[in-house]
Amino acid sequence: MSDSKAVRGSRDSKADKRTSLPVFYRQVVAELRKVVYPTQEQLVTYFIVVMVFVIFMMALVSALDLGFGKLVFAIFAGSSNS
Repeated sequence: MSDSKAVRGSRDSKADKRTSLPVFYRQVVAELRKVVYPTQEQLVTYFIVVMVFVIFMMALVSALDLGFGKLVFAIFAGSSNS
């Protein structure tokens, strides 16, 4: 077997250092300033698209469940004449 360089190898000394809490907080705030938030119109559009998709998937799964349920009952309960 060959040794993977991703698993074995020397680590950088700076990778072992931990950042302090204030530095971490400043980095988080700096990253959050880069976030582009959607407008209200985009938010409403995304919400409607997601709701339509979820309702469609619920209807599809419900229809398949009903169909397979009826099929199973027709196979196992319909043929017994005692």
